[in-house]
Amino acid sequence: MAISCASSSLASTLPYDFDSQKLSFLSTLKTCKSIQELKQIHASIIKTMPFPETQLPFSTKLCALCTQSFLIDPRYALSLLAQLRTPNLPLYNAIIRGLSISNNGSIEGLVVYKEMLSKGIVPDNYTIPFVLKACAESGAVREGEEVHGHAIKMGLASDVYVSNTLMRMYAVCYVIRSARKVFDLSPERDLVSWTTMIQGYVKTGFAREGIGLFFEMCRENLQADGMTLVIVLSACARLGGLRLGRKLHRYIISNSNVNLDVFVGNALVDMYLKCGAANFARKVFQEMPVKNVVSWNSMISGLAQKGEFKESLSMFRKMQRLGVKPDDVTLVAVLNSCANLGVLELGKWVHAYIDRYQIKADGFIGNALVDMYAKCGSVDQAYWVFQGMNHKDVYSYTAMIVGFAMHGQGGKALEIFSEMPKMGIQPDEVTFVGVLTACSHVGLVEEGRKYFENMSIIYNLRPQLEHYGCMVDLLGRAGLINEAEEFIRKMPIEPDAFVLGALLGACKIHGKVEIGERVMKKIENIEPRKDGAYVLMSNIYSSANRWRDALKLRKAMKERNLMKTPGCSSIELDGVIHEFQKGDKSHPNTKEIYKLLGEITNHLKNSGLLPHTSLLC
Repeated sequence: MAISCASSSLASTLPYDFDSQKLSFLSTLKTCKSIQELKQIHASIIKTMPFPETQLPFSTKLCALCTQSFLIDPRYALSLLAQLRTPNLPLYNAIIRGLSISNNGSIEGLVVYKEMLSKGIVPDNYTIPFVLKACAESGAVREGEEVHGHAIKMGLASDVYVSNTLMRMYAVCYVIRSARKVFDLSPERDLVSWTTMIQGYVKTGFAREGIGLFFEMCRENLQADGMTLVIVLSACARLGGLRLGRKLHRYIISNSNVNLDVFVGNALVDMYLKCGAANFARKVFQEMPVKNVVSWNSMISGLAQKGEFKESLSMFRKMQRLGVKPDDVTLVAVLNSCANLGVLELGKWVHAYIDRYQIKADGFIGNALVDMYAKCGSVDQAYWVFQGMNHKDVYSYTAMIVGFAMHGQGGKALEIFSEMPKMGIQPDEVTFVGVLTACSHVGLVEEGRKYFENMSIIYNLRPQLEHYGCMVDLLGRAGLINEAEEFIRKMPIEPDAFVLGALLGACKIHGKVEIGERVMKKIENIEPRKDGAYVLMSNIYSSANRWRDALKLRKAMKERNLMKTPGCSSIELDGVIHEFQKGDKSHPNTKEIYKLLGEITNHLKNSGLLPHTSLLC
């Protein structure tokens, strides 16, 4: 219906034909489908009926209409409300409800509520929940407590709808004790009451208490629905409680009232992956009759977080074959797997996909691209992405600093770090790992000391074992072995194998056998079953021509059943990762590979190039 035509015909209606005008306007209001149409009708009413008395019946109707979800315009509703002499409770309820569900309208909802009270209008069990929702949305816990007092005073606190909304308000505002008090004092509890309280516990970090309350609910013979189970499964995922998760899974299967829909399925997959049970996650995923992009993301991200990067990429390829469109979460997880495996070609394909669909390479996606290119060896491409990002955060800078540091470009890493204060970005602990690594690779000892001290003095960051390890590596590479050993001795926290290993590596570079032996004994006490220190110490002995000591160490390794971890290398070919271990013959092209390797070895020998045998292989 063309509003403009209707408006002109209504405007030409004679003044004495008031009833027909009223009916026509009311009929038009019923079919109104947008706030723009509503305003056009209002304009026609004002033009046709210029007197406020004649507009009054329509103002109430207009005010109520513009608080409906599809017509909501809080400002317009408030301007209409101001024109009414005696607005009633249903109208106030409608406006407060509309404001509570609108963007940035929660505070105004509280203002309207106070205005309503000042006019002597008593709220009912519809008003209070809408006001409490406004309090929750705006985090106004003090005002929420006042509304709670009003509910008690007016005898509304025992209403189940009111008490449920009170619990939610307190939980959203992180006042979980007050939420539990409301729950305990509620004379009537339905499934929503239990679910709200369970969710409150889980959201505020009390996952164990939330799960305990769930089982208490079960003892009350209340059957959970899908929403309750999704919340409880998320609590299990946070706790890593596999046995509990399995118990819930059995509950779902045995409970005919629970629909194993895509939301419950996704929660199960996420729970199993976070509890370290990838096989159970795969089984649930495969049996899900309906999957959405969240289902695929749960598997792809979950496998990547567990370090199963090849399986994560395999799942992504299945997703592609089925024509499921990835979202930002998918792309970040895939880029993370590419970074950890060094799969540059697939990483480039993801980048091209991002460009093709005009996805902004900012935030998580931009950071993931920078990290992927840096870890795959394309540090220049990483820097190009970094420079093109409109919104950089601490993770963007850290990824770039670590990337340059890993590739021996310490000077550039420190240049990037110097930009951070100018941009108002505070470095974190990981940033300083990159900065100290950069100093180590370039040999900037004094600068490294300064940055290490500035961590706590300027940035209020407490150095962790990784930072101490970087400092030991910095001093060790510079040949300051005695100072590095003294630095470890003065550490306020107990050094681990990483810190001591950095010193042992420095002993290998500079041939410090005696210090190496002292460090070796300490590492042996920390990690008696690891082979790394034995191998490194054996190399130190070999380099110093102390063959008996090297042989003695190898013998000790055999006696303790410590086998040297075989070296592993990988190569990407046509988007597929091929891994090889020392002596590996499992590859389908093994014969061709060893034939070519033999030809290369013969060519090197014929050229007079001999292998370096001073290291233990």
